Amino acid sequence: MICQTVKVGMECAFMSKKGCGFFGASCQTIIDKCVECNKIIDYEAGKYCKVYPDPKSKWLNGKCPTASHTKTEVVESTQKVNPLKASKRANKK
Repeated sequence: MICQTVKVGMECAFMSKKGCGFFGASCQTIIDKCVECNKIIDYEAGKYCKVYPDPKSKWLNGKCPTASHTKTEVVESTQKVNPLKASKRANKK
């Protein structure tokens, strides 16, 4: 249904005929960690996330899964290879 509390005119999964069904009866504003994200919508009541109604809960376990302003660091682990076993594997093929 269309939101009639905070994000007026936008589709909302929590909106029903009785009103907003989300915890606290409305979406929560963003926190400091969300400021540079490109999923922020600025409304009269404040800045809100397009994806999550409570952005603070998404940052509890590290970083937000949809944060566009953070980079994930990929750590490459080098595994020690036994040259004798590697040569035997190569000969089998």
